[in-house]
Amino acid sequence: MTEQSKNELISQLKQEVQNHVELTALSDDELQALAEGSLEQKVEWARENNPAAYRELSTINFREKQAIIGAVYESVRGLGVLGRIVADTDVTEVMINGYEDIFIEKAGRLFKMDARFESRRELEIIITKFVSMAGRQVNESEPIVDTRLEDGSRVNVVMPPIALNGPIVTIRRFPKEAMTVQKLIDFGSITPDIAKVLELLVKCKYNVFISGGTGSGKTTFLNALSNFIPRDERVITIEDSAELQIKNIDNLVRLETRNAGPDGSGEISIRDLIKSALRMRPERVVVGEVRSAEALDMLQAMNTGHDGSLSTGHANSTSDMLSRLETMVLQGAELPLDAIRQQIASALDIIIHLSRLRDKSRKTVEIVEILNYDQATRTIKVNPLYEFVEDEKTTTKKVSGALTRTKNKMINVDKLIAAGESTVI
Repeated sequence: MTEQSKNELISQLKQEVQNHVELTALSDDELQALAEGSLEQKVEWARENNPAAYRELSTINFREKQAIIGAVYESVRGLGVLGRIVADTDVTEVMINGYEDIFIEKAGRLFKMDARFESRRELEIIITKFVSMAGRQVNESEPIVDTRLEDGSRVNVVMPPIALNGPIVTIRRFPKEAMTVQKLIDFGSITPDIAKVLELLVKCKYNVFISGGTGSGKTTFLNALSNFIPRDERVITIEDSAELQIKNIDNLVRLETRNAGPDGSGEISIRDLIKSALRMRPERVVVGEVRSAEALDMLQAMNTGHDGSLSTGHANSTSDMLSRLETMVLQGAELPLDAIRQQIASALDIIIHLSRLRDKSRKTVEIVEILNYDQATRTIKVNPLYEFVEDEKTTTKKVSGALTRTKNKMINVDKLIAAGESTVI
């Protein structure tokens, strides 16, 4: 059975189920049984009246039958086409551009799906359903909303009149199992030797910042690094949407921002959470991502006895990340540029830059040490420790290479010495 025929069958069964009985009176099991009975009736009818349709229906195996029944159930009571998509654990990103165009990401590549919503109205009903389940609302007066699905997936919704081609839904999925450094090694993002270096840096309380573009794997990498934090430390995580899956810390506090309500009140920002976190006696603060004025609070936390803190930010390179941090700090306070750069240089120890390369693979492409602020040149001095170098096997379609140690020695070894480590990075 073709995908188009399957979608048509699901639509027909959905209509029959909805017209059959008052659905709210049925349990989930009864609804699924009703969908299964409707499918069997359709097969029997086709056997007696439509040989061509029967031949197609008779090719449905048990697994396809269960998928069709599940799809009907999702269409009636769940999230419809969206529910079927998010049930696929291999899907890492969902992009819905109006009710007809659905794109998904699998294994780092985008695909356009044959499936579609029956109408714009159906998509709007589904959006309203999962937004209201999270205690939020979306309408013409509040057309943009950030929320989560029940499985923790991060959702952004943009509705008309802002979105010109219908309701837009973008969903970022997160793996059920927490990312580990071993998995990063298996994926080829880093090598075992570099993993040992990163473990040493985290355990010796170097402040580490992870930069990269959209979809480069910053949060995934941050999650893996967090597993190096000693189990007996008190750690506070601060995020816009809770994505981190830190498993090995007993004394863990997880904080999440809150958007303003319909009346404009009740907003709790990352800045608010960082300020509150500093009163909770944290040994380390992990900020999921800095985007704006909270960069100043994060830097101050790193500069006030919370060594070993971690965070991420969007940028195209390590030098761009330093410039972006300056801009973000200026959004929060009118400080002299020299003072801001001095603050950044004092707070950050290491920047790890990730990139999504031309073959869609995600790699660690640079690790640099932040040295100091040079008053004469008015620049922050950096010391590149590792750089990604492509080898002779690389092509225009497939990138081959490795993160390679530069000839530069690490300068700031004070924290290594304080932790009793004699290893020289």
